[in-house]
Amino acid sequence: MNYLEIDIATASLFASFSIGMGSLILGKRIHCPMTVLYIPALLPMIPGMYAYKIVFSLIMFMQNLKVPELQQKYIMDLCTNTLVTSSVIFMLAVGATIPLFLFINRAFSMTRHKK
Repeated sequence: MNYLEIDIATASLFASFSIGMGSLILGKRIHCPMTVLYIPALLPMIPGMYAYKIVFSLIMFMQNLKVPELQQKYIMDLCTNTLVTSSVIFMLAVGATIPLFLFINRAFSMTRHKK
């Protein structure tokens, strides 16, 4: 992300696409479904810090109901972190499933042994 100066959602898309392609190639070699390979690889990429900040902003918003300036700050933080978390998770899902749609015949024949 820092080297190419791209945002976290786009970086997640490229990373999950490469994980999907790797799971397609490796799955064919070891006769294992793609999902078994790419789900454990994608789990650490879920943006936990942003999800934590969503909950923190919500709690702080509820605790500062009488201070409009703080309410505005925390509701902006809540919306921003929710948008980042949702877009990253969406891009992870899209990037991992693109290889499945590009190579649909190969994806469904991975667990079949040729005789």
